[in-house]
Amino acid sequence: MARMYRRHGRWDIFIHWFNAVCWLTLFFTGMGLMRAEYNVFGAWYPNALRALFGGGAGLLVFHEIVGFVWAAGFLLYLVFNFKGAVFFLREVFSVDPKRDIPWMLKKPLAMLLGSDKLPKLGMSPDIPDQGYYNMGQKGFGQLSVLSGIGLFATGLVMVLAQTTLSSEQTWLASWSILIHYVLAWVTFAGLLVHLYMAAVSPEERPGFKSMFSGLVPEDYAKHHHRLWWEKIKDEPEQV
Repeated sequence: MARMYRRHGRWDIFIHWFNAVCWLTLFFTGMGLMRAEYNVFGAWYPNALRALFGGGAGLLVFHEIVGFVWAAGFLLYLVFNFKGAVFFLREVFSVDPKRDIPWMLKKPLAMLLGSDKLPKLGMSPDIPDQGYYNMGQKGFGQLSVLSGIGLFATGLVMVLAQTTLSSEQTWLASWSILIHYVLAWVTFAGLLVHLYMAAVSPEERPGFKSMFSGLVPEDYAKHHHRLWWEKIKDEPEQV
């Protein structure tokens, strides 16, 4: 039986799925708040969603409640797993250009064409080893953190615009609406790539399963996160 390595703790698994559920709920309810004539899902979608919530006001209140629950969940994560949060941020925002940029260039092509085809494109077939996160995961992690802060900040401005901001400050709410929707769509695009890499790509399947069990097999750790594996390979096995 292959040796297993502990990759994610309970709080990491919780925040991952909590974030996924809250973010998708916020995205699709947010799309329901858009005016029908501008909605990419068509007029039927906002009309149906607003009818489900008893009108646009009810949908907006639900959207705002989920947003504050989302923020509260991250606050709890920081309180109860501060060390883990610091580790995540340090790893995600630590980029080695000499290693990570070539990985970003080669890895997608290798997955699409095969690593043996890279020399035909003028690239060596070797793909740089990665640490706890590969550069693709780092990129999505950076996007998630920065856009999450931006989404909450702009969302808070829009909430305040209903009760606190003066008429002279309406420009702030207008810009917040624009930035809010741009960030939502950019993050959604990143999420689609993340879903493919994590759940659809066969070679990344063990990483997806680890978001339930917390464990990855040794061959996966060695092949996909070798720099991390070399640090922990001699530690006692954790189950």
